[in-house]
Amino acid sequence: MLSLGFLGFAQPWLLGALLALPGLWLLLRVTPPAPRRIAFPPVDLLRRLLVKEETPARTPWWLLALRMAIACLLILAFARPIIDPAPALDGRGPVVIVLDDGWAAAAEWRERQEALTGVLEQADRELRSVILVHTARAAASAPLVERAPARVLLASIQSLEPQPWPVDRAAVIDLIGELGPELEGATPSIVWLSDGVASGPEGDTEARQLALALRQLGPLDIRAPTPNELPLLLEQPIQTPEGLNLRVLRAAAGPPRALSLIALNEENEILARVPMQFGDDSGEADAELNLPIDLRNRIARVEIETTTGQTSTLGGTVLFDERWRRHSVGLVGDPNEARAQPLLAELYFIERALAPYAEIRMATIDALLETPLSMIVMPDTGTLDAADRVRLQEWIEAGGVVLRFAGPKLAAGSGELLPVPLRAGDRRLGGALSWSEPLGLAAFPENGPYADLVPTDDILVYRQVLAQPDPNLTEATMARLSDGTPLITGKQEGSGWLILVHTTANTGWTSLPLSGIFVDILRDTLHLAQGAGSLPSGRLELDLMLDASGRLVAPSRLVTPVEAENFSDLEPGPNTPPGLWAPVAGPDETETELPRLALNLQSEVRDIIPIERSGYGTDVEDYGVAREFELTPWLLAVALALVTLDLMIALVMRGLLPELRRAAGPAAVIVLLQAFASFDASAQDINSQDQMLGATDATHLAYVITGNNETDALSEAGLTGLTRTILRRTSIEADEPVGVNITSDELAAFPLIYWPIPADHPDVDESVLDRVETYLSHGGMILFDTGDAGELLPGQLGAGGGEQRLAEILGTLDIPPLIPVPQDHVLTRSFYLLQEFPGRWTGGAVWVDDAPEGINDGVASVIIGSHDWAGAWAEDEYGRSLLPVMPGGEEQREWARRFGVNLVMYALTGNYKTDQVHVPALLERLGQ
Repeated sequence: MLSLGFLGFAQPWLLGALLALPGLWLLLRVTPPAPRRIAFPPVDLLRRLLVKEETPARTPWWLLALRMAIACLLILAFARPIIDPAPALDGRGPVVIVLDDGWAAAAEWRERQEALTGVLEQADRELRSVILVHTARAAASAPLVERAPARVLLASIQSLEPQPWPVDRAAVIDLIGELGPELEGATPSIVWLSDGVASGPEGDTEARQLALALRQLGPLDIRAPTPNELPLLLEQPIQTPEGLNLRVLRAAAGPPRALSLIALNEENEILARVPMQFGDDSGEADAELNLPIDLRNRIARVEIETTTGQTSTLGGTVLFDERWRRHSVGLVGDPNEARAQPLLAELYFIERALAPYAEIRMATIDALLETPLSMIVMPDTGTLDAADRVRLQEWIEAGGVVLRFAGPKLAAGSGELLPVPLRAGDRRLGGALSWSEPLGLAAFPENGPYADLVPTDDILVYRQVLAQPDPNLTEATMARLSDGTPLITGKQEGSGWLILVHTTANTGWTSLPLSGIFVDILRDTLHLAQGAGSLPSGRLELDLMLDASGRLVAPSRLVTPVEAENFSDLEPGPNTPPGLWAPVAGPDETETELPRLALNLQSEVRDIIPIERSGYGTDVEDYGVAREFELTPWLLAVALALVTLDLMIALVMRGLLPELRRAAGPAAVIVLLQAFASFDASAQDINSQDQMLGATDATHLAYVITGNNETDALSEAGLTGLTRTILRRTSIEADEPVGVNITSDELAAFPLIYWPIPADHPDVDESVLDRVETYLSHGGMILFDTGDAGELLPGQLGAGGGEQRLAEILGTLDIPPLIPVPQDHVLTRSFYLLQEFPGRWTGGAVWVDDAPEGINDGVASVIIGSHDWAGAWAEDEYGRSLLPVMPGGEEQREWARRFGVNLVMYALTGNYKTDQVHVPALLERLGQ
């Protein structure tokens, strides 16, 4: 690489060819143009003429200058001149690039890619090997280091993506120590492309240690984003009786900044929007999210709202699961009684203990069972009404939790709805007439729901009801007194629990309600209720993964299941990515019956601070857009134009185009101007071709651009929603949908094209229909959607405006006869089993062409309907459905999505499902 200030040459040795220009000048100067051949009869006379002196004709100076200019342009072009070239890399050995590719790099990932591209291109020019070190391991078994030529790494840059977990700079420091012997004796160039943040003071210390380790290898170049480009971190929300406390952190304090948080449900519908404000030089912004309990329990995620031009990151997203739901608890009793004597009423102590964790309702058993509840708490209660007892039993078996407290009424002889049989009466501990002393609590059983609680010495029990000795009493005991007698017993009935505390909920029999253990016992009991946050047993597998941009995507198949009992201790990483984890379904369970647990980045990253931009022994540069501008394409274009001009001049001078002799000068000027004028358009065509060729790198769904902005926008949103559905439910790796111009774009790159036909669709030329026929005959598939099923009333006959327009446009299209989709058609079972194909509307007929087996293997190439499938699939950037579906609502939308999955699978696999029918016959013929 030769740098001359603002101008550099990637292949400077080719400039030596400029020394040959004088010789080329002399060669061109003595080489005349080819003579004109003219028939002249008296040849013999001319032969007898004596030629005394022969002087060759010389090339005109202006033509000579033109050809010298062409040679000079070609030499300069092949030398690859670059305006504002990147500075040469330090050292002469390998280039070591340390890339921070954790979650914090997602906000400005394109700048990281551009910076990495610039370094690799410079290393390629200098013919130096590259060692690329990732600070975030891509998978548990993936190496942190890539060793490859710069040209090989350049080809894979676009496939690099940030990982949804923090960087591991400590592991990189150990790795750098291992690279020391490998680089001994060399002078490598070290480039650290940093994300600019650290997870607290320990992370900043690791960053400094990493910089020190890199400097020991060679000259260090550090690049980091500016403070304004650093990502935000949404902390784990804190639950309060009123709602949620929300806090957002920014790594570097700065000027005031406004932002918003949005709460979304599982359908990505916005439930609430909360404005927030960073103060001047403040690193925190706080807000309260107060919603009715029913809406609060529907929250599936809270995230920082992004605007146009912003990129969301994983740090701005928190997933919710059942453990975040604030639940309702019913207290059996009269609220007035609790207010009249608060320090004596059992309801008073129970309400004060549960209020921070649940919505409290006080009423009779009959009234409470009419409302949705997670748990019912019954203070000392006598004989239960038979109807109430039956309803409570059914409610428990359906998943409810009933917590009862003992007292004088229960000790009087009620033996109904109890987890264990009780002895009559109660046991007194201490007092003038008792030989015993009040007892404290023993350690809680390790396999019980209160295993994490530690008894204190201030808890004493003066009276209790005793359980009858029973072989199952030990298994039913959840807490004991110090003498081993049960204090809390319970048993699981159906999907719910029935639990009894063998003492009172007030201070009449015990001091337990005055301690913090009382609150913890009630809270842990609430965790046993359905949806109250209890961890499932068994193993958990990753259902949906959060990527570095905070989007839920299909997980990698390399992620192994984890044990549910260890889930609360998990930290996001290659083995345990953040996202939604679901229990592995048993043989008698379905996935919809099993709750999913959320693992968030915030379980490990609780704070972010900026990496100091000083103290590293070198300056920290900002990321910036690449300044290099390569002149080779422009020089080649000018040289090509001049070669064309030279060719035309040569033809004229040789007499091959005598009629253009007079126009040679003006024609040369016109050709030259046209070449420059068309260069930009040619570049645009090349870019368009590159875009279409890029469609072959991955599977893309395509839609026809009709020219109607509303229709085209809906088509794009619909195929975007369908693509997301395919990614979540199948193994197809589909990329973003592509809009195609049916008149000019290449169609062969797309297995399926969605073509909406509104009533005002413009006319289509016959040449375009010929292109469509060619596409269909070579295995392509088109879904024509008139979208007018909603125009006709139920039972109304006739065709809508879109269907009539479709008949006019495709009247001359040569396709096989159309038939309604048969019940045994592959389209009905290519993935899901379907009998109907609804979209935003339903009720219309869906047609396919009756293709013979000899054409496209019998696979239909044309599907026609009027259900507006794009309207049913359409989603915005947050995954929220854009249009209502009628008349079936969200259930109909689900069937529309299933039809879309079947359609794509049919387009990609053809008659694969049909071919499976012949497998037994084929095996029989083969003798197997």
